[in-house]
Amino acid sequence: MGKVILIASGKGGVGKTVFASNAGAKLAQEGYKVALIDMNMGLRNLDICLGLENRVVYDVADVLTGMCRIKQALIKDRRFPELYLMSAPQNKQKAEITPLHMKVLCNKLKRNFDFIIIDAPAGIGEDLAVAAAGADSAVIVTVPEYAAVRDADMLDQLLLEMGIKKRTYVINKVLANLISTGLVPSIAEIAEIMRPDMAGIIQYDENIHIAANNGLPIVYREGTYIEKNFKNILERIVEAS
Repeated sequence: MGKVILIASGKGGVGKTVFASNAGAKLAQEGYKVALIDMNMGLRNLDICLGLENRVVYDVADVLTGMCRIKQALIKDRRFPELYLMSAPQNKQKAEITPLHMKVLCNKLKRNFDFIIIDAPAGIGEDLAVAAAGADSAVIVTVPEYAAVRDADMLDQLLLEMGIKKRTYVINKVLANLISTGLVPSIAEIAEIMRPDMAGIIQYDENIHIAANNGLPIVYREGTYIEKNFKNILERIVEAS
């Protein structure tokens, strides 16, 4: 049986979707069969990060409302072995999905995939509860900003209340020079606030931003320090899940 990993953030703009796309791509490179599910209803972006926006015909709402079969909504990314995307609907009004629907879908996907990675909507609310319904573990993405860290801590408490005991966090968009000034929270300060174990740190690099805007996960280019860092982070996440 596969494992369902929720990628979540308390605040928007921290790079959660870019992280989710690279996490799925890296796991696929490592030989796992991976399904990426975009649960940002009405605000989908995972298809853009993967360069698959022109191939979306059916979405997760179509699957859960019986409009199509699971297989019809899974788009294979031909650049990575065994990486598939199930997109969110572009129109939120189209989606009438309950936590039970999501749990059933995840249980079905676990029969055929090693990992199901869910890109959750930012923040807390009903949409998060639906996205998290089938999750076995969660990764919280945050950045070195006091507001983002506080929101990440609140999200962590909520995920624990939802019954997700296996949780880690990633600090994204880290600028070492800025942290050294003391004007933003340090890695140590963030670790004091966050209760789960830290899976890793991702330095800010414009190449990650450029790659995402061109529909290519940065890990596609193997051997770079970014790809090696993602690999190490994913190893810790897999171990924790």
